Amino acid sequence: MRKTTPDMPLAKRVARRLPVWTQIVCLLALSLPLLAQKVDKNPRKLIFKENPRYPLMLKEAHIGGVVRLEIVISAKGNVDSISPLGGNPVLVEASSNAVKKWKYQPADAETKTQVEFTFDPTH
Repeated sequence: MRKTTPDMPLAKRVARRLPVWTQIVCLLALSLPLLAQKVDKNPRKLIFKENPRYPLMLKEAHIGGVVRLEIVISAKGNVDSISPLGGNPVLVEASSNAVKKWKYQPADAETKTQVEFTFDPTH
């Protein structure tokens, strides 16, 4: 076993005291999220997109914001479900109504993706 000294960083001192197999397991556990990100499928191709309508009352009141949605796309390319992740409820409803009409290219299985809309009352 190699010696540790008090001036070594704590992580290095701890690592030197662990058996090699434990170090390998720790490294693998830390790298699993990175591996999972690399395995993700390519995004589905959007065939038809309708932009959400900005509710006139909110635009006139200069109320804007960002809406984030998670959508589940069926294997056939239809939007199966929409889950709001954040945003003004009225803007979420306007965004959801538009996204329900979107069509994607068919695939072997359903997929999930996130979409974001920015409502700016000055534009």
